[in-house]
Amino acid sequence: MQLYTVRELLTEDTVGTLRRIADIGFTQVEPFAFLSFGDTLREGLAEAGLTAPTTHQGFIGGDLDEVFSAAQALGIQTVIDPYVAPERWQSAEDVAAIAEQLNDAAAVAARYGVRVGYHNHAHELESTVEGTTALQFFAGKLAPEVVLEVDTYWVAVGGHDPLTLLPALGDRVVALHIKDGPGTTETKDQVAVGQGSLPIADIIAAAPDALRVVELDDSRGDRFQAVADSYAFLTEKGLA
Repeated sequence: MQLYTVRELLTEDTVGTLRRIADIGFTQVEPFAFLSFGDTLREGLAEAGLTAPTTHQGFIGGDLDEVFSAAQALGIQTVIDPYVAPERWQSAEDVAAIAEQLNDAAAVAARYGVRVGYHNHAHELESTVEGTTALQFFAGKLAPEVVLEVDTYWVAVGGHDPLTLLPALGDRVVALHIKDGPGTTETKDQVAVGQGSLPIADIIAAAPDALRVVELDDSRGDRFQAVADSYAFLTEKGLA
């Protein structure tokens, strides 16, 4: 699960919150801004018996060695930059420049045994560059070793069908954000997986080898309970 879902609890009690997540049944988590948690994240993961194969951490334009050496120390395999502002996704030149930054970062990450990726929101799908979505144009400019984590909910919010997009992006998609709701920009409308309108089983089938990461950006209900309900739905349906 993406730890941003329970960000308030995690900030108040990192170790205890990770233990509660493990008690649900999760064995893997995806930290966010992991550098800001210091040793408490490492301690919490160890105490809860959790691993973190992926993490969200902004690194474009930052200290790459600091980020990737810290990821290596935590056993994180893939560092995903979670956001590049919408204004940079409007022209072929700007999108190609973002891809070049990812490609350059991948060369640094490789020295630490780590790979890099990017995670979309809606704006990369809402923008069209040379006859395709900015995200697909971007993917075509990436080095083979750079990967994508596709947030299928934001794909839908951006006006595209994740069932069409995922096969088009192919093996570059190594992780999916699995979330549910009515597909609106209002994050509080998000609900536990299986309680919204997205075709969850079909989405997973469209990228069957991708890591499945449960997330809610927000919700009108208790987000921790929504995580537990999501886990129950995915395991009961054989989708986890």
